Amino acid sequence: MKINPVFYISLLFLWAIFSESPLMAQELRHIENTAFQPGEKLTFRVYYQSLLTGKVTAGEARLHIKNKLTKHNDRPTYHILATGQSKGAFNFFFKVDDRFETFIDTQALIPWKFTRRTREGGYKKDDEVSFRQHQGLAVSRRAIKRIPPNTQDIVSVFYYARTLDISGMEPEDSFPLAFFLDDSLYVSKIVFLGKEVIKTELGSVSCLKFKPMVIKGNVFSEPYPMVLWISDDKNRLPVLVQSAVIVGSVKMELVEYEGLRNPMHALIKEAKKK
Repeated sequence: MKINPVFYISLLFLWAIFSESPLMAQELRHIENTAFQPGEKLTFRVYYQSLLTGKVTAGEARLHIKNKLTKHNDRPTYHILATGQSKGAFNFFFKVDDRFETFIDTQALIPWKFTRRTREGGYKKDDEVSFRQHQGLAVSRRAIKRIPPNTQDIVSVFYYARTLDISGMEPEDSFPLAFFLDDSLYVSKIVFLGKEVIKTELGSVSCLKFKPMVIKGNVFSEPYPMVLWISDDKNRLPVLVQSAVIVGSVKMELVEYEGLRNPMHALIKEAKKK
């Protein structure tokens, strides 16, 4: 029986895509990380604010780098857990219970595995993505997608951003950040607005102020509705996030931290204990 040579070529192509062996492998980068370490825990209070309601606590969010490193593809990784839950009266009309996990390569700061469990009101979304970074592939529960080198997920992109050298940036300078979510690759433009000292529940914090571009849709009515304040020290902690929505605004404020890699020099005046 004579077999068409195209059949063999197709088999070779499929093997190259799905095999775990690094055929045509992409070389992994090396990122110097002095911003975070295993054991870091960040806790945020989420507020909703409008003229009608005033300032109301809506929920709590946490970011936790597990103490123990794990291995993926024979490489050490940070195991990072991000959670968000609604609280109080918000549970009655819009309950939120979100959980995201990522496993980030300690040297390349790229994800190998990402899981998502989203429960927001009546909306539910579950996913698991395996990043085959050597082969330029992201394999989710629904699709296999080609991805560029060093592709991030929605959690790992934040930790990677904390390692970027932005010492030479001037107001209105910008840089891109790309991440993979829902089987699509998104690119966000981050605009630097300057430096600012803000008052928080922790006290007065010296910050770097940014405006990330987000995708317009049913919730966000403009491409830059969000403002982000990052601690102006080696930790690069998210101190405050403020986002305009259709009615009012949502704020997420850092209220507790532990296990930092560096002293919190950005906290220039601690709040008085109540």
